[in-house]
Amino acid sequence: MPQRVLQGVVVSDKMDKTVVVLVERKVQHPLYGKILKRSKKYKAHDEENRHRVGDEVRIRECPPISKDKHWRVVGEGVA
Repeated sequence: MPQRVLQGVVVSDKMDKTVVVLVERKVQHPLYGKILKRSKKYKAHDEENRHRVGDEVRIRECPPISKDKHWRVVGEGVA
């Protein structure tokens, strides 16, 4: 099964080796057709504590690292 890769913005880096990444996606309303923004926050493993708030990053799904952490930072996002 392929691992999902998402792109988002770091909104918190206060934890050790963990960043919180906000991922936004656009969906179309099923009845009215309007484009809506939906967002979700993911906790991702950042081994070297390299990323700071505001950085755009890519995250990849991985086996569970802790109770809430199932993603790993794999690189800088493409602007």
